[in-house]
Amino acid sequence: MAAEPARNADTAITGTPSEAPKLPRKRFVGRSSTASPRPSTSSATPVVAASVLQQQQEVDPLLQAAIKHLLPSNYNFEIPKSVAQIRKNGAKRVALQMPEGLAMYGCALVDIIERFAECECVIMGDVTYGACCIDDYTARALGCDMMIHYGHSCLVPVDTTTIKTLYVFVEISVDRPHLAATVRLNFPHCIPSRSLPDSGSAKGKGPELEIAIEAPSSSGCSAADCGSCGCAKSSSAPAPPATNEKKADGVTKLAVVGTIQFVAAVQGLKADLEAEEAAQVERLAIEAAPSSDDEAKAAQAEQPKKDRFEIVVPQVKPLSPGEILGCTAPRLASDIDALLYVGDGRFHLESIMIANPTVPAFRYDPYTKRLTRELYDHEEMRRVRGQAVAQARESLVENGKQQAEDEKEAWAVVLGTLGRQGNLRVLKSVTRHLEGPPSSASTALVPSSPSSLSSSTPFVPILLSELSPAKLSLLRGVSTFVQTSCPRLSIDWGYAFPRPLLSSYEASVALGAQGARGWKHMGLDDVPAPRRAELENGRKGDEDYPMDFYADGSLGEWTPRFGMGVRRAGGEKGRPVSRRKREQQAPPQAVPVA
Repeated sequence: MAAEPARNADTAITGTPSEAPKLPRKRFVGRSSTASPRPSTSSATPVVAASVLQQQQEVDPLLQAAIKHLLPSNYNFEIPKSVAQIRKNGAKRVALQMPEGLAMYGCALVDIIERFAECECVIMGDVTYGACCIDDYTARALGCDMMIHYGHSCLVPVDTTTIKTLYVFVEISVDRPHLAATVRLNFPHCIPSRSLPDSGSAKGKGPELEIAIEAPSSSGCSAADCGSCGCAKSSSAPAPPATNEKKADGVTKLAVVGTIQFVAAVQGLKADLEAEEAAQVERLAIEAAPSSDDEAKAAQAEQPKKDRFEIVVPQVKPLSPGEILGCTAPRLASDIDALLYVGDGRFHLESIMIANPTVPAFRYDPYTKRLTRELYDHEEMRRVRGQAVAQARESLVENGKQQAEDEKEAWAVVLGTLGRQGNLRVLKSVTRHLEGPPSSASTALVPSSPSSLSSSTPFVPILLSELSPAKLSLLRGVSTFVQTSCPRLSIDWGYAFPRPLLSSYEASVALGAQGARGWKHMGLDDVPAPRRAELENGRKGDEDYPMDFYADGSLGEWTPRFGMGVRRAGGEKGRPVSRRKREQQAPPQAVPVA
């Protein structure tokens, strides 16, 4: 509305050249001496400049030729955007950090960026497991004034890093029609009944069951001559158990997730399936109407009934919709029929499987175009982790019986130094319970705490980049290790350590922290009933193992982002809330134990 008066003034000035005042026209084009600049004009200027800059980058033939020659066409490294950001920031030395799966393209990225951005590039060679390993401290120590992190999402905000940081997700193109056809071909008849799986290896990883190899050919086949087209009917893989119950509405509710590289395909699957349904309805609508009811019934019988799907793309903030991490995954609704993971490997998939143990899980590999049924031994994992928690609690009880401080066995609290894995808030949440007895304001969830048997439990902080049994075996006189880097280190590799290696959540369960209630099948069946009730920390027995390490709405302060989703008094959101302000809020209501 602000530009309309200026356009009318411009028309009046053009029609009457004898009129003297021309100031409105000069102010409209952005004269620096304007007394009151219009907000609409100032806000539109950066948008126009950004679009022009993007067009200039897109039409650079040399840059496009270099990208086409040195990098794969289905990988989006966002080179024009990176070059523009480097020039905008005036960076002279840029650090490139990427996971090992993208390291093969590191030298090509250096050649392109140094040629077109006119800067020096440094490749960060340390291992990068995720966005939590972003190493801006080392990059700054090397004299870099900008950093580009490839392959992960913006887990660490760019306004908290020590240097200018650019995240490049490296989106990978997926054959989306094949993905939609695979879902159509296999669901819902491949979904088994909802139950807690109890088979798998000692590590908690179950076998894979191949469902289908390829989508059926366009020519189709019949049951009589099937065997050569490669469809699900001709596959030699054993068929999974069929679903016990058929939903009344006939709609299959499918939750779809993936890594950040395949989020576009995850979010587009819903549109692809809906487009197929709309096309089917349109084809039926243009057919001639039958002349009688008998013909209508016959036509309906001949027409194959297509399954209907409701695609759900869950989100756990601060992650993108459909994105999951190896330590962070959403809890799915109870009416979800199955879970579909788009991506290679099982590390990220196991995270959402742990958080939702009763939901059948499937994995679609976009590289091999295979759909497999994935299993996980939840009871074995929970039993092993529960035994580690019980052993740690017993050490606290034994320390409470010792009068002399030098006779007590110490705990070791490990602060990870690999990138930004270490978090002082998480470390202090553990050491605060070790330094003294908990608050006298007990709840029904915490009837008693072993740390209350003594004034304190000795502990020693340790700074370590990567954990290994050989490294920790050198430290004697330690009964329990607590690592604050990643909960999957304890879940996946805790059995390999001779002494308990607890995550921050497991340590909170052992220390009786408020809100850390434990989980079902903690492996305490051999413990006497009165003692088992105390070790289980008053929980009701129906809790699942949480996977909310980097979630804004995490369960407690043993996670790095606890309280970041709470709105502060000033209305700001997304920043950590101080402990003093959280304590001023109303305490949570105690849940009575049956």
